[in-house]
Amino acid sequence: MRRLNRKKTLNLMKELDAFPKVPESYVETSASGGTVSLIAFTTIAFLTVMEFMVYRDTWMKYEYEVDKDFTSKLRINIDITVAMRCQYVGADVLDLAETMVASADGLIYEPVPFELTPQQKELQRMLQLIQSRLQEEHSLQDVIFKSAFKSVTALPPREDNSLQSPDACRIHGHLYVNKVAGNFHITVGKAIPHPRGHAHLAALVSHESYNFSHRIDHLSFGELIPGIINPLDGTEKIASDHNQMFQYFITVVPTKLHTYKISAETHQFSVTERERVINHAAGSHGVSGIFMKYDISSLMVTVTEEHMPFWQFLVRLCGIIGGIFSTTGILHGFGRFVAEIIFCRFRLGSYRSTSVPLPDGHTSNHLPLITENSTH
Repeated sequence: MRRLNRKKTLNLMKELDAFPKVPESYVETSASGGTVSLIAFTTIAFLTVMEFMVYRDTWMKYEYEVDKDFTSKLRINIDITVAMRCQYVGADVLDLAETMVASADGLIYEPVPFELTPQQKELQRMLQLIQSRLQEEHSLQDVIFKSAFKSVTALPPREDNSLQSPDACRIHGHLYVNKVAGNFHITVGKAIPHPRGHAHLAALVSHESYNFSHRIDHLSFGELIPGIINPLDGTEKIASDHNQMFQYFITVVPTKLHTYKISAETHQFSVTERERVINHAAGSHGVSGIFMKYDISSLMVTVTEEHMPFWQFLVRLCGIIGGIFSTTGILHGFGRFVAEIIFCRFRLGSYRSTSVPLPDGHTSNHLPLITENSTH
């Protein structure tokens, strides 16, 4: 009696339940359903990991505006080694405003051997390799901005070698110039002021001692920032003639850099190179030396490191999970539908027509009807 009452109570509770129930066929396990579920969960896990890597990554955003700062000074950072003795060369800057900035204001002349040590050669080869990769893959510059590693442009200290005499002059330091186009040059003789500009005392130096083979260990504009590889860092030029001119045409772009590791104002630049032998008889006029003609761009670039917001990551993650479940459900249903159609055809084909002999000797290809009388 108790069992009967309990059964009636359960039936009554089922009738009072207003929520629809999932059909029993929906919860049946199958090999195809398990395979689809395994593929779905594997795909979701893989895409979730990939999306998390995208979330952790950052990218650089570039914005351009007009540079309105024309009154501040521009800093030029220089580290160049020339294959001539220091008493034979002079370096200075002359801008479009006819303002001369002598090298004595911030540059140091240091007698050094022109040949590099093995450790210094290794650094130079690394810089040249980076420069070649940067010219082919410009996106590497973003990696350099974000990394902010220690500056690799400074040569390691030279090991003491008393057998090697200094045959070159290392000119290094910095100069502050007006924020206008100018010409930084290294040529024969020390610079002296002149009413129409400036001049160099080159009369006391013989032409046979001219050798403007040089190595640019570092050249940059603005504040020194670790991690930035400048276009001319690691450049080495060997002169093929005594009277040879090396020209670098530089376009300087003011740059504001804001990353998660550093925030500073600096300058990037692009450069075009040219070299030629001075031969007045052949119509090639000029002065032997190293000339860096720079111009300041009127546009300023703001480089900002950005990151994906967390809410956007959650939205994309929900889209991945929901999209995978929906797509696999549709594909699974479509696959079952196609399979049922194919199996139904096979089943219909199994019921082949049979021949039934007739009393008059003929045959009938129709299936015999099964009636109640024929069963007896």
